[in-house]
Amino acid sequence: MQILIPSDILRRMTSLYPIDSETREAKPLDGLWEFKIDVAGRGLTEHWERSPLRDASPMPVPSSYNDLSTGAADRDHVGDVWYQRGFFVPASWQGDQISLRFGSVTHHASVWLNGAHVGDHRGGFLPFELDVTTNVRFGQANHVTVRVDNTLNWTSLPPGEISEQPDPTHPAGKRLKQNYHFDFFNYAGIHRPAYLVRKPKQHIRDITVTTGRDGSVGRVRYEIDTSVPPSSASVSLYDEQGRVVASATGRAGELNVPDVKLWRPGKAYLYELQANVVFEDGANDTYRLPIGVRTVEVRGNQFLINGEPFYFRGFGKHEDADLRGRGMDHVTNVRDFNLLKWIGANSFRTSHYPYSEEIMRLADREGIVIIDEVPAVGMFLFGGHPPNTPVFCDDRVNDKTLAHHLDVMRDLIARDKNHPCVVMWSVANEANTSEDAAVPYFTRVADETRRMDPTRPIAIVTFRPADRAKVEHLFDVIGVNRYKAWYENPGELDTIGPDLERDLRQFHELFGKPILVAEFGADTIHGFHSEPPTMFSEEYQAEYLRRSAAVFDRLDFVIGEHVWNFADFATKQGVTRVMGNRKGIFTRQRQPKMAAHVLRERWTKLKK
Repeated sequence: MQILIPSDILRRMTSLYPIDSETREAKPLDGLWEFKIDVAGRGLTEHWERSPLRDASPMPVPSSYNDLSTGAADRDHVGDVWYQRGFFVPASWQGDQISLRFGSVTHHASVWLNGAHVGDHRGGFLPFELDVTTNVRFGQANHVTVRVDNTLNWTSLPPGEISEQPDPTHPAGKRLKQNYHFDFFNYAGIHRPAYLVRKPKQHIRDITVTTGRDGSVGRVRYEIDTSVPPSSASVSLYDEQGRVVASATGRAGELNVPDVKLWRPGKAYLYELQANVVFEDGANDTYRLPIGVRTVEVRGNQFLINGEPFYFRGFGKHEDADLRGRGMDHVTNVRDFNLLKWIGANSFRTSHYPYSEEIMRLADREGIVIIDEVPAVGMFLFGGHPPNTPVFCDDRVNDKTLAHHLDVMRDLIARDKNHPCVVMWSVANEANTSEDAAVPYFTRVADETRRMDPTRPIAIVTFRPADRAKVEHLFDVIGVNRYKAWYENPGELDTIGPDLERDLRQFHELFGKPILVAEFGADTIHGFHSEPPTMFSEEYQAEYLRRSAAVFDRLDFVIGEHVWNFADFATKQGVTRVMGNRKGIFTRQRQPKMAAHVLRERWTKLKK
């Protein structure tokens, strides 16, 4: 079955990662940009895009801007910030298509090139590409300006709400406060690499690959989408030694790979699909795509990869690090993957938003399995509202939210559809699925996700009681978040066994679906010890994990355990958070707590 990416999706986003080839160039625009916080909200009316930013400061791209200043007002700013830099476009690029591409801008972006508005993008965790061919000055210096808006409302993902407080001392006469119902810091900025991309005027827009196998023969189905119909198209598949193992002609077809080497968890094997197209005017384009041959399936109580039962061992994670915030950082990524392998993990969930393309490509290479999640988090009112205040209603999560949710889901699938590491889509985390109005909402999301990609299972991650869960039946796998002896019966470790087993059994009895324990954990201050174990001590976290694991081992319908969280991470300030969320098995500096050794002992010996 082919993955269906509508043409309107291809026009407003890009799914092909920027690469150099015989016909393409990707010029990085990372480094130090000029940066200015729009404290009074005057940038648009004063047209800051038309001239160099005055009183600007240097800002690295990619990074979050929040933790790089020493001022609390900068860290907690709500509203617009502005980025600007110059670059040179070679005269030799004339006649080709020139694009600006951003891996992500959190949360909303407006872009100008040489003072002309060239596009906008809504959503902070996926790439966008803008055709600027008619705006660039070939053989000359150019300047790009990006306005970044970090505000969230009930029509965005994640959602939030803005409150205003009159403040005559503030340059705008009022102070904005961003309220949100998710437990991670609202980092903002140009978080992922930026590129200036040159490609042929007529070019490959997208490639879609799906894989399967028939015995020892691999099946690679491909489809090439181009800006105009080509006169000819061909593909070749290369193994890791650079040998051609299969080839075909035409924009769509199937490659048969004898003695196929499967992409397996912990033992990745990547082929390279080289696509070549020639157009009527003689122009041509070449793109190389790494692919892995593997299958995924939910059957009964099992999750199967390549027809073999797979048990998820790993974490919920965050893109979060000291100083960089959510900015993409190869150093942090490599350290994280080495720690995943050291501890015996085989998977993680991109909680609670899509991670960078660089992380996905690294997971393909390292054989780490990923559950890919959209930023549908915060669709529940945790305090500050009267009981039973609805979330799915005209004033909060509404039809506009749904339209954006569907757009983000489509864009995520368009970006990540070819990654063998991605085995499942997660459509939301901890939404209020007990509301009747959530049923039509998530029915639309589930149906559209399946229509877009019928090759992968879909999941939702819930924390609601099973007997009040009204949408979970729509999904192939149910992710369950449970914090026994932490938020519920805090300090009572003896309650974990009976209470956790009861909850998980109830979900399976009601829905008959495989259950992934998507979150469980306990805040732990590194270096704090207590015997007998008490909350926040390293001993408590270790014992918490041991008792939880004993439950999972008794239940054959539990297909995995994802500890919350891989590493300590930043949150907004509050009395329940001591310098962030401390449920990490590793510190924010990526050093192990006692619990890391408990998990390593378990996971490196676990047979299932």
